[in-house]
Amino acid sequence: MAKAEPPISRHVYCDGTASTRGSRKIHRFIVKFGTLFISLSAMMFALMVPVFAQVAPKPVMVHYMPWFQSPYSLGSDKWGYHWTLNHFNPNRINSTNGEDEVASWYYPLIGPYDSSDPAVLEYHVLLMKLGGIDGVIVDWYGPDDYYDYALNNERTIDIYTYAEKAGLKFSLCYEDATIPAEIGGGCLNGVCVTASNAIAHAQSEMLYAQHNFFGGANYLEWQSHPVLLNFGPHYFTASASWSSIFSVLNASNVPALFTENNFLSPAGVGAFDWPPMQLSRTTAQSPAKPVLSGAAITGYLARFDASAAAWPAYISTAFPRFHDIYAQAGVESSYGYLADRSGNTLRETLGRAMTNASAIIQVATWNDYGEGTVVEPTATGGEPGTAYGYTDLGIIQDFRRQYLDSTFPYHTNDLALALRQYNLRKKYPGNVSVAAQLDRIFTNIISGNLVTANAQLSGLEAARPVIYNLSAANLQPPASNGGCLPALSHVEISTDLLSMQSAQSSPAGTNQLTLRTDGSQPMSRFFKAIP
Repeated sequence: MAKAEPPISRHVYCDGTASTRGSRKIHRFIVKFGTLFISLSAMMFALMVPVFAQVAPKPVMVHYMPWFQSPYSLGSDKWGYHWTLNHFNPNRINSTNGEDEVASWYYPLIGPYDSSDPAVLEYHVLLMKLGGIDGVIVDWYGPDDYYDYALNNERTIDIYTYAEKAGLKFSLCYEDATIPAEIGGGCLNGVCVTASNAIAHAQSEMLYAQHNFFGGANYLEWQSHPVLLNFGPHYFTASASWSSIFSVLNASNVPALFTENNFLSPAGVGAFDWPPMQLSRTTAQSPAKPVLSGAAITGYLARFDASAAAWPAYISTAFPRFHDIYAQAGVESSYGYLADRSGNTLRETLGRAMTNASAIIQVATWNDYGEGTVVEPTATGGEPGTAYGYTDLGIIQDFRRQYLDSTFPYHTNDLALALRQYNLRKKYPGNVSVAAQLDRIFTNIISGNLVTANAQLSGLEAARPVIYNLSAANLQPPASNGGCLPALSHVEISTDLLSMQSAQSSPAGTNQLTLRTDGSQPMSRFFKAIP
């Protein structure tokens, strides 16, 4: 389970910087990476899952941690607890992989990041959209100004906003372990929780969720009620307590409550499973580190599914691996080890989740780096052979196509669009012209227009203008002129490639540029863009 934080060569650039390149180098009209000839006359675990079985649609959600801090928000060379665990130092280089030293066996493809960084949030939701994921379940500690809870809540709002922009669903996983933590910690920043006011305090947190999350257009629902997960429960173990907590909410906002492992009736509607690391055991082959065996996983999942058959609904969880770094950080003993098995752990648990009677699929997790249950793309980590790249998202794409939606169009190669977008956001901070173009690229990716998005990205990456989306509507072919527009972009036209005539000049700006030219005569036309 997730842990609460304790107290806590020079180039042409679109920003106008100098270059060794010529100021009017000519580039042909490109779409993707080639030259395009335009002719108007021509336009006219041995888990038992079916191998091929389309099942009823159900959402694929991913469990998301919003708690990472970096110098982006902290300034200087400061890093938050979840990259350090008060032991590791990202300002040092890990001698094993040559990357920043982080509190994980795994290393993010974009490096350690800040959960409040808009470029990171955009990158994440683009990956999810392209990766066949329908939404996020965010680990939520409530809004209290206590330890890092308020900070995590702010980042929860951030990912909620970006999920909505990307057309992704959103849900909360409430950690009621905050209640005993606040009782034991005493009054802090005006927050005073006691055993006698604990239910009233939880009611205020649910009212906050109702006002800020429940009822939102993209909030995940089950039978018209907002879906709320709970890790535990750890404090409110009686169903009556939850009924009291929910009693202050509008009837339509009383959550469909899913607790961990066990159905809490009647306040809840079901439960969700989780990697059963408590079943890990030492072996002759691994006398020091407990290992979760295939038999233990199979037995646990079979028992959960058997119990869930009698519940109104349940959430089935898929996971890729488990390798925590708590012992190395001196936080606590390791929970155990679950091997990736070349992707088969995820394939088997995801296949089960997609073909059983669950109402919702949860992938655990997107980015719990401390526990190593990460499907976010990673580079080489601290453990040999841990450069998973896009492998996990590729598996999710394939299984979505196989079991849920045979028309799902995206493949592993498409995932790189998100990284290219992220790199350009970081390369041109504060450049409003490029930012506007990247906003359009985001929209194109989200709407499935990947060909245009690729052309736009290529223009920005090559620091040159590109023309794309040419069509012959009413014999007046409009096209978009984008890419990198450092100052003034010219488009020229020719019918024979022997002489060129100016067609349009466009200054750099934030508006989408459109090119129109007379297409009333059936003849071939060539275009070129000149920065």
